[in-house]
Amino acid sequence: QVQLVESGGGLVQPGGSLRLSCAASGLTFSNYCMGWFRQAPGKEREFVGAITWSYTHFADSVKGRFTISKDNTKNTVYLQMNSLKAEDTAVYYCAAARNRVDFQYSRWSDYTYWGQGTQVTVSS
Repeated sequence: QVQLVESGGGLVQPGGSLRLSCAASGLTFSNYCMGWFRQAPGKEREFVGAITWSYTHFADSVKGRFTISKDNTKNTVYLQMNSLKAEDTAVYYCAAARNRVDFQYSRWSDYTYWGQGTQVTVSS
């Protein structure tokens, strides 16, 4: 019933940009925090960014390069990635979390629903 579908990944050169989309169904954005995580080969899943009650948050590694926006008419969250680096190469996941008093937006285990992921490869 709840479904998150990522799209927009692909191959991009260093310094380039990509815009990832996360189309949500079966949930209301206002009731969920939406987050982006990524997992690179051989690395742990790491927090990228999140939007919680209209506030956006970003990991230090992407701050200033990535932005998050949403289109409520399409029930879609976007991750705009600029100035991409090779170390940004990873599978990117969209996630949704129900509000909890102890919710931490950067903690992947706090999220309830996950998309299938979309591959982002930054290479020349």
